[in-house]
Amino acid sequence: MPHRYIKKILSANVYDVAVETPVELARSLSKRLANNILIKREDLQPVFSFKIRGAYNCISQLTQVQRACGVVCASAGNHAQGVAMSAKYLGINATIVMPNTTPDIKVNAVRSLGAKVILHGDSFAQAYAYSLTLVADLGLVYIHPFDDENVIAGQGTVAVELMRQIQGNIDAVFVPVGGGGLIAGIAVYIKYLRPDIKIIGVEPEDSCCLKVALDAGERVILPEVGTFAEGVAVAQIGELTFELAQQYVDEVITVTTDELCAAIKDIYDDTRAVTEPSGACALAGLKKYVEREQAQDQTLVAVATGANMNFDRLRHVAERAEIGEGREAIIAAQIPEQPGSFKRFCTALGERNITEFNYRYGNNSKAQVFVGVTLKAEEGGREPLLKQLASHDIPAVDLSTNEMAKSHVRYMVGGHASVDNEVVYRFTFPERPGALLKFLNKLGQPWNISMFHYRNHGSAYGRVLVAMQVPEEEKAKFEGYLDELGYAFNEETNNPAYQLFLAPE
Repeated sequence: MPHRYIKKILSANVYDVAVETPVELARSLSKRLANNILIKREDLQPVFSFKIRGAYNCISQLTQVQRACGVVCASAGNHAQGVAMSAKYLGINATIVMPNTTPDIKVNAVRSLGAKVILHGDSFAQAYAYSLTLVADLGLVYIHPFDDENVIAGQGTVAVELMRQIQGNIDAVFVPVGGGGLIAGIAVYIKYLRPDIKIIGVEPEDSCCLKVALDAGERVILPEVGTFAEGVAVAQIGELTFELAQQYVDEVITVTTDELCAAIKDIYDDTRAVTEPSGACALAGLKKYVEREQAQDQTLVAVATGANMNFDRLRHVAERAEIGEGREAIIAAQIPEQPGSFKRFCTALGERNITEFNYRYGNNSKAQVFVGVTLKAEEGGREPLLKQLASHDIPAVDLSTNEMAKSHVRYMVGGHASVDNEVVYRFTFPERPGALLKFLNKLGQPWNISMFHYRNHGSAYGRVLVAMQVPEEEKAKFEGYLDELGYAFNEETNNPAYQLFLAPE
């Protein structure tokens, strides 16, 4: 099998539309991590993503009969642009099915490349299902985003360039994983030439379809997929790509949203390029690997896969980057409700700076404050901060990994309401016209909404925190309504952030 793929990779036709991208030294990060950190700049492709390689290689090898039929794919972003540009260059009609939730910037980019865009469904799965009906009804040729030998071979040209561009030693190459096309192509080629080089996949914790599959020994469908890193938000690894990954991928590392934000900042600091979350995924995994292995003086390569970032999302990235880097902690602290308490709290922090301070009067004896605090690099994490506050008789709870606290509570005034039977849920629902109204119409009957906070930071999905007055005997019926809605949700009634700042006393 590897020989077949090697031949396909070496004969792949990509450079009619793709470019050979540079490998750049991340100088500041290399110094900080005491390793030689190199970044493969696939964000510099004409469509700002590596996807153009696989799409063009696949489409360019269609027969004349197939070309005359036209091509179709389902995609919310990078693959769509790769297919659209490839089809335009080759004079082939292209139809792209995109979810209704796709941001306008991506829809317009595809249309500007001459493709017909059909908006259908709220998720990739629904768009994909509809695209297959077009194959059946109209005879269009489907271009798969990852599970196709020619697509895999096209992506494998990244590895061909890497092996030519880096003449010296390479210890490991880190590759983002969605459906697995890129890592499959890179892994099979590099392992054929240099089996000593580690190939390490990197996935977000909330969409780690390859890691779950490798652990299970078979392909698994994730029940829910995180949407922050849209470029790798895939529920199931491909069939062909999984087979290759089992043979040639050494391990998979998972990263958090905050770690992705920190990696975006790292790439910006060294290159002045702003990658999308999936584009920074490999570097986030590289950093975790260095910390875990205490690696030094190694040559480590991260593939920066894309830069199709919505401008609105930069706000969220900036908020989370310092937390992801371990340079900021978010805590809830209890201080006496009396003059001078805030000054004494700042004194207890020593030389640390306060980046955020949220307070609302609670009662005459004590106050709960929501605080952001800078951390000293030499201290080694958040634990010394909590110990220092405890030594000054200031109880504190670490909320740095609490998603509800970071996405909602920090933006709410706070205060303990006098309501009965309150339950709290956190939702993610598609950003499209009518979604919020549908949500409210369904939940507002027959239960009363006692708290509501909605926030969107430029993604295709909105985030909502809702409190409802639901008697215990009606809770099963209530959750049945939630299941009917079809939106991802988590109960947060016992979340310490809610209990400390918002729950009835």
